[in-house]
Amino acid sequence: MDNNKTPTGNLPSRRKFIWNIGIFSVLAAVASSVKLPFNKLKSSNIEAPGSKTITLLTQDGKLVQVNETQINSCSRKVNKTELQNWIKK
Repeated sequence: MDNNKTPTGNLPSRRKFIWNIGIFSVLAAVASSVKLPFNKLKSSNIEAPGSKTITLLTQDGKLVQVNETQINSCSRKVNKTELQNWIKK
């Protein structure tokens, strides 16, 4: 008797299982590359398209959200001593 033989009844169900996994993985890859609408997160803030808000820290230590278009860009960085003198305690 040969004990290494697999039962023939399990072979079609295994093949079907492997095919189902393969099809599912292909569909998942296609869905992630297409960016279907069901995987978008809804934003709690309703804003105009193209506008973006930035969270900033005020002098008194409060966090505020400001529209990106209202901020003038500065070409230099603030050094450590300027920052320490800016904060109001």
